[in-house]
Amino acid sequence: MKSKNVKITVRLTEEVISWLRDTSKLTGLPMAELVRDQLESARLRGGKQRFLRHLGSIKGLPRDLSPRKGFSKE
Repeated sequence: MKSKNVKITVRLTEEVISWLRDTSKLTGLPMAELVRDQLESARLRGGKQRFLRHLGSIKGLPRDLSPRKGFSKE
């Protein structure tokens, strides 16, 4: 059974964006594909990456941080 693709919004630092652009130009792969590949790699490693321990740990922020109309439920 084929998985359904879901679109998400992620805020990245300029440093990460720069890396994505450079890597995209070097490899010819779209930036979205590079992000998907990295997330899939993290998933296959069992989520044991140190940064994952911080997910959902910031208290007091709105559930949805996206300012784009139609994405925030507030």
